[in-house]
Amino acid sequence: MINPFELIENRLSNIETLLLNLKATPTPTSLKDELPINIDEACRVTGYAKPSIYSKFSRRGIPGYRRGQKLYFYRSELLEWIKSGKRSTLDEIKADALNSLAR
Repeated sequence: MINPFELIENRLSNIETLLLNLKATPTPTSLKDELPINIDEACRVTGYAKPSIYSKFSRRGIPGYRRGQKLYFYRSELLEWIKSGKRSTLDEIKADALNSLAR
């Protein structure tokens, strides 16, 4: 017959292991990245002036959200938007050309 205290101890041990593993798992984005930022912070992230941000937003050139008269942005989306504008280096262009020719 199984001792009920051993059963409880084993289950608690399993729960403890799961919690320790969960705590050790890094989160992909921090909570700060998930909170919306205002246009002033978006200016700091992108380096653009307010009129440029307003213009890019109105032309759908920058990711953002409007609620009433306010604009909101997410830092992670702005950083991805900045990264998407990366120009390829000559080595990257050559590698892409060679890959295309190899196919």
